[in-house]
Amino acid sequence: MSFRVLSEQGLDIEGPLRLVVVGAGGMGRAWMHTIEADPETELVGVADLYPAATEAAAADLGRDLATGTDAVELAQRTGAHALVNATIPEAHHPVTIAALRAGLPVLGEKPVAATVAEGIALAAAAELHGHLFMVSQSRRYNRGLFQAKAQLASLGRIGTVAVDFFKTPRFGGFRDEMASPLLLDMAIHQFDMARFLLDADPVAVVCDEYNPPWSWYAGNAAAAAAFEMEGGARFTFNGSWCSPGLETSWNGAWRVSAEHGTAVWDGDNDPESDPESKAAAEDPGDGIAGSLREFTAALRTGREPMGRVHANVLSLAMVEAAVRSAAEGRRVAIDEILDGSFDTALATTSDADILAVLQGWPSVRGGLNRGSRID
Repeated sequence: MSFRVLSEQGLDIEGPLRLVVVGAGGMGRAWMHTIEADPETELVGVADLYPAATEAAAADLGRDLATGTDAVELAQRTGAHALVNATIPEAHHPVTIAALRAGLPVLGEKPVAATVAEGIALAAAAELHGHLFMVSQSRRYNRGLFQAKAQLASLGRIGTVAVDFFKTPRFGGFRDEMASPLLLDMAIHQFDMARFLLDADPVAVVCDEYNPPWSWYAGNAAAAAAFEMEGGARFTFNGSWCSPGLETSWNGAWRVSAEHGTAVWDGDNDPESDPESKAAAEDPGDGIAGSLREFTAALRTGREPMGRVHANVLSLAMVEAAVRSAAEGRRVAIDEILDGSFDTALATTSDADILAVLQGWPSVRGGLNRGSRID
């Protein structure tokens, strides 16, 4: 059996890429405004299970906009080329599956899905239907991060990548009640950024999470995690969501120790290195606007985006491994998470065609490492 993940020629689209946003909450509205501001895209509708939410989101834009409760029906009605999935994580899997089955590429909010097992199934679904599913890890799209990576090229072998993340957000709502709010809702950004800086995937992790006595979170709002990465480098994350005073950037404060020198980045300004490097880096765009730009280019050209579902599953696997390590007090191999999730995906996938794709993978890592064209 042969599958195409992404057309080498891209989509034949005249004019702006027509998009429907699914999910009319705060993140959905952010996507709506971002699409409106991009001349390469056109917002044609917003879908949500709650009609009042879609009406309020449309009113927020100040113009008439098609709405509906069924994203696929709305996309077909409006002639949309693709969907932006800004629903809650628990809805990522069913919404994306339905869109891919209907022939619609998807740009989805992080995480790829609520679980690694669902993410694996979504990778297989993208293969089966031959349409792009890209996950927006929006903090990769940062000029400073790309500059830092360019500087590392002259520093030789990397020993340690370390990030401190200390903020005091008072969200209210579901985050305040989560068991592991920092690891589950935020740390995936820094975990994914480390994979980008190192061009390496995780091997194993040791993690400790805890809750400071003054914390307003029900679950553990602080954590320290040390990852072994492919090639032998170590990535350490140290953070808290209830740390008042002298807060870091939302991107974190980074330090990379390498064979011939060190690079540092405060997450907001230009990075520095010693010895100094003048290496130039491309401008990836900013946040979700950068994600949108890359998604649009991938659909038009067939070029592989860095957020394709197959590549992104490993970032969520780092989160699940860190949570398990903290809960069980031991070193957890990433393959333990991947293998168990693959077994779960095989046992729970009810779509026979998606199941056939999974059963054709040589292994879970082998399947996730498949290129954009599979023969």
